[in-house]
Amino acid sequence: MTTEHAQEPQEKTGHRRSGHTRRRFLAGAGGVAGTLALWPAGSARAASGNRVAVLGGGVSGLSAAQELAERGYAVTVYEYYDTLGGKARSMPVPGTAADGRADLPAEHGFRFFPGFYRNLPDTMRRIPVPGNANGVHDNLVSGTEALFARADGRPDLHFPLRRATTPPRPGDLTLSWIRDQILSALDLATRLPAHEVAYFADRLLVHLTSCDARREEVWEKVAWWDFIRAEEMSEEYRTVLGIGQTRNLVATRAEVASTRTVGRVIIEALLLWGLLGRGMDGDADIDRILNAPTSEAWIDPWEAHLRSLGVQFVLGTQAREILYDGGRVTGVRVSARDGADERTVTADHYICALPVEHARVTWGPALHAADPQLARCDALQTDWMTGVMFYLRTPTPVVHGHINCLDSPWSVTGIGQAQFWDGRDFSRDYGDGRAHDCLSAIISEWDKPGILYGKTAKECTKEEVVAELWAQLKDGLNDAGKTTLRDEDRLGWFMDPAVTGLGGPDPRNREQLLIHPTGTLYNRPTAHTKVPNFFLAGDYVRTDVDLATMEGANESARLAVNALLKADDSDAERCRIWELYRPPELEPLKRIDEVRYKLGLPNTFDLG
Repeated sequence: MTTEHAQEPQEKTGHRRSGHTRRRFLAGAGGVAGTLALWPAGSARAASGNRVAVLGGGVSGLSAAQELAERGYAVTVYEYYDTLGGKARSMPVPGTAADGRADLPAEHGFRFFPGFYRNLPDTMRRIPVPGNANGVHDNLVSGTEALFARADGRPDLHFPLRRATTPPRPGDLTLSWIRDQILSALDLATRLPAHEVAYFADRLLVHLTSCDARREEVWEKVAWWDFIRAEEMSEEYRTVLGIGQTRNLVATRAEVASTRTVGRVIIEALLLWGLLGRGMDGDADIDRILNAPTSEAWIDPWEAHLRSLGVQFVLGTQAREILYDGGRVTGVRVSARDGADERTVTADHYICALPVEHARVTWGPALHAADPQLARCDALQTDWMTGVMFYLRTPTPVVHGHINCLDSPWSVTGIGQAQFWDGRDFSRDYGDGRAHDCLSAIISEWDKPGILYGKTAKECTKEEVVAELWAQLKDGLNDAGKTTLRDEDRLGWFMDPAVTGLGGPDPRNREQLLIHPTGTLYNRPTAHTKVPNFFLAGDYVRTDVDLATMEGANESARLAVNALLKADDSDAERCRIWELYRPPELEPLKRIDEVRYKLGLPNTFDLG
């Protein structure tokens, strides 16, 4: 490993590297690497009438492939990269292995699997891993705490992530109990003025008791910043309850983020119901992480399983245009990434599982005209949310869970990863033996000036981004009298090669994330389209989770497969869909609000 410079994977079509650690992890799982050809003309699979082309090998594409293959469909997945997994995949840092170790592991950013995820965990249980009774799902481990780190000597907010020791019994959940819990948690953990804590608690009660129509037709149009009245409150209120709950978590700004999305998914599903243990994936904790690099623990076993089901993969392939004629999709024009080897591939059904910024450029004018919701996708917005892996000489877990640097201008979050990899010894298994930990840090705000150079992240060179990010981490984590991060411990770093052109006139990021400004819901398409053999999957598709997440990507794939089965008049069992938890105790209050909304009245608890 060379010191202090970015290292980017070298892509070789049809070839996947496999360090000894990953091979050991997959031993006996039937892993197969490489690119397989399309179905031969005249083969039994090609003649079945049930051929499906899936465009995109990320979480949504692989989820759709699994559901279809389990139902007897012949599936081919076309993927831009030479590896599967999309933004979730791991990326070995080339040239860093020595003495039989694997290359240092790197990723687009850290992965976490909140306890309220239920669709994706169901898929993970059905991906076999030798020795795991519940397949890949058994590779999830819990983060037990969260650190909201403060700069300038302000006290950190340190939360244990455990369920309430005495949660209310079914039927006993009341608004006064919920309000007391919110007041208690914020009183103990923050230095917010009492009247601001009370106001915030009351605003949450408004959202909790709002009917679906009010949420979709009113709160979807109101920014979270305005809903919680952040502009009129203290700086601490804006930082902790505005920015900290939106920009740092889902790369969307509180000033513009939809109240419906923030309130329903982040506040209710992730935090409130998570703490109560309701609507969770079994006995799951609030926060979960994989017990090894993502591809080792999840993506590689998934690929092996899909191949065993007959799924075929065409890697290093870019979808150029989805061809439409006579009311149906007739094929997809594809090529190698450099534009060579252009050809048209055909199937009976097509699932577009590309990220929205890449999907919409493949929809030509005729296809746009066939379904107006495709044109509305042009209004969907994406933003940058990626970061840097720091390789450290000394194990530096900081906290047993995620870190949120609340005061960082670049909205920095992170996690010490090696502490969760129980089956790994970082220095024994990766690199040249010098690195003992990997601190994965993510930048969610790429358009505000930093503290070192006074430039935005996009204006900085890669080297300046790394120095600035490290400085912001130290600013939040190195309290007076206690040094957590030391410059001499930092061996090297890695940034996702999807980020290019930093410091120049045209910085780009090929792997962006859907964000959720007000009105986003109205532009999100359904998984089924007006074209009978064309379906959509991806975290931008309208799902119940309504947030750009791996859970949303998986749920959208299930919806797409169900729509395909219906269009195909199939009698195969439909994919089960888990929706976000709705506490029955609050349903009567929502019904009252439904009446009030129809009468043009505000929510009962909305006192302005």
